Amino acid sequence: MQNVKLILTDIEGTTSSISFVKDVLFPYAADHLPAFVTENLNDEKVQTALQQTAELAAEDGENISADNTDALIAKLLQWISEDRKATPLKALQGLIWKTGYENGDYQAHMYPDATEYLKKWHDSGLPLYVYSSGSVKAQELFFGYSQDGNLLPLFKGHFDTLVGGKRETQSYLNILAELQKTHAGLNAADVLFLSDIEEELDAAKEAGMQTVWLLRDSDIPADAAHKAVKSFAEI
Repeated sequence: MQNVKLILTDIEGTTSSISFVKDVLFPYAADHLPAFVTENLNDEKVQTALQQTAELAAEDGENISADNTDALIAKLLQWISEDRKATPLKALQGLIWKTGYENGDYQAHMYPDATEYLKKWHDSGLPLYVYSSGSVKAQELFFGYSQDGNLLPLFKGHFDTLVGGKRETQSYLNILAELQKTHAGLNAADVLFLSDIEEELDAAKEAGMQTVWLLRDSDIPADAAHKAVKSFAEI
């Protein structure tokens, strides 16, 4: 890669296994969500998430009152099963996962090469940022309670779906605009985005960023539209 001044990385399938999120975090959130919401109805963050859930349901043509807790919980559980990238769901999951991490119920998975090279890049002075569909809070918990220890200090910042969907070019332009507030003179071409999802890379590339496609468990296509690698060691 040429003239990279900043690295923006995805999490699932890139720094960490998809199975950890799918087989550990999602079921944990699903199991604990009903009780968590019911017990924390007076919490401002929970109230906001429930209001946003009702609004999203309305956009889908469903009329659910913001004070119909049972119906909203059922909708949130449905979204978990569908793996819907809904912002209020991600916010609630982050709050629930915090308890699990702090209780030592699990530690976030990291690929050894990801931990090794994130540390190397950080030590070399390269700014590192995260862009994931999980909420910023969930990202901070993930890296703060990883199997390789607290990796949170490696990162200068985090982005989630509040900047837009990960397959939308505008999202990467929004991220660039935020980065330029801290890194004067930064251009899109100075940013390297890492992901395992081709459509995300397409969007980042259209925004002008450099891209690397992580294909850890898949064959690399001969006609890949992005530089494709098996591990961070090949970047």
